[in-house]
Amino acid sequence: MARPREFDEQDVIDRATRVFWCRGYNATSVRDLGAELSLRQSSLYRTFHDKRALFLRTLDHYRATESAQAEERLSAPGPSLEILREWMIWMVGHEAGRGCFVVNTATELGAADPEVRQRTEAAFDVTRRTLTSLLQRGVRDGDLPAALDVDAAAEMLFTTVLGLRVRERAGHDPQRLATAIDFTIRTLAAPAI
Repeated sequence: MARPREFDEQDVIDRATRVFWCRGYNATSVRDLGAELSLRQSSLYRTFHDKRALFLRTLDHYRATESAQAEERLSAPGPSLEILREWMIWMVGHEAGRGCFVVNTATELGAADPEVRQRTEAAFDVTRRTLTSLLQRGVRDGDLPAALDVDAAAEMLFTTVLGLRVRERAGHDPQRLATAIDFTIRTLAAPAI
């Protein structure tokens, strides 16, 4: 008869997310996970099979929590440029020094693992779609120029966001990041040339 689990699986996934988020996949060993999560390696293997399977679960968890929170913030009512600026400032300040788990994973593992790539691309697609929706709403509400190329602006914003997350992870001065954010917002608000 199998012994009952002596831990909350969801709590372990949440804590493992933070470990992978801070250290990255390659720099985190199963021994590190066991120590950080206060679990025996045998318990980790029995529950999650291997480090990679646990890592995939943590990416899914991050997408269901952090990414969903970002999507919710961008979908809030109010002037689109204010919502966008508040989200961008929040994004580079709420987990100071960690960056984005999805961006960190994409830069660490790239396209080497198809299942990881599928998860990172799915998260990126949600961000792109949400930015596009916010920009469309801004044009419709008159917050943004009617001639704005929404698709191009969404790509520019998405690229800016990824760069901001990398810079935040690298410990760049938050005030300099805020300067870049404010310039981006002003650029969007300017009439098309």
